[in-house]
Amino acid sequence: MKLSWDNTGERLYETGVDHGVLYKFDSVQNKYANGVAWNGLTSISENPSGAEETKLYADNIKYMSLYSAEEFGATVEAYTYPKEFEECDGSAELMDGVTIGQQTRKPFGLSYRTKIGNDTDGQDHGYKLHLIYGAMCSPSSKAYNTVNDSPEAITFSWELTTTPVNVPLYKPTASLVIDSTKFVSDEAKARLTALETVLYGTDSTPGTPAVYEEDTAAAFVANKTYYTEAGGVYTVFDQFEATSDVSFQVDKDYYERSGEEGNYTYTLTADTVMDAGKTYYTIKVKGADTYYTLKTPAVPATEATDPTLPLPAEVINILQGNNG
Repeated sequence: MKLSWDNTGERLYETGVDHGVLYKFDSVQNKYANGVAWNGLTSISENPSGAEETKLYADNIKYMSLYSAEEFGATVEAYTYPKEFEECDGSAELMDGVTIGQQTRKPFGLSYRTKIGNDTDGQDHGYKLHLIYGAMCSPSSKAYNTVNDSPEAITFSWELTTTPVNVPLYKPTASLVIDSTKFVSDEAKARLTALETVLYGTDSTPGTPAVYEEDTAAAFVANKTYYTEAGGVYTVFDQFEATSDVSFQVDKDYYERSGEEGNYTYTLTADTVMDAGKTYYTIKVKGADTYYTLKTPAVPATEATDPTLPLPAEVINILQGNNG
């Protein structure tokens, strides 16, 4: 097929930075946990280094090239930073409102999002999730200037170095990028959402009770589950009963039962003549009592989850649906 350029929908670009999250490394649990939102991010510049060539010559020719290890670094700029970042920046809190510097710097992880745009969807075409592992920041200058007729907010800046983490079957890395535009199907999108749930945490939900409605039909049917009510408690009612008939009657349906108590399944019998070794069941006659069916299932309450930064192998397991 002949090549073509700048087709509609293929004019892609990247822009912006948002959804910054800081994850301090918990040395006790040996994981990046308790992520906190990083407000005021203005710029994150990724600065890889290394991979420098060393030329080897032999037999009067260039024999081969050796390359140094590649390292990942970054520059972070922001108007502010979360309080939890102070430890990572070499500060310690003596008491509320009193901090000192020149302390041991703590490692951390970082996640942030950039936008993917194109010529048809604009900036809403998609996004990339960037995950950084094993980061340490070096001291940086802070310039405080007098307020004048052209006020500007201070922009803080930090240089980051990283220590890569293991990736099964690949070389260790300190950075991982997920492109949302590659997750097209509903199932794939759900897995991407599951990853974001891990990265950003969830709120608790109270749950809702089941809703039942009165069944006003004149007779029971086989394919419904019925309930009785006493004191606001609904209990499953079994509309089947063992028959005392000694032969099949033409005006009745007969069923066989399988499963265990509380989870029985009834299926129409395929027998044409009653087997004396079997028990057959028929549907009960509906009496004057009130019976209910389930209108809306109960939604269980959920507990809040804290944001965490999964390692690359865990990220892949989540995105492949292998996380159980």
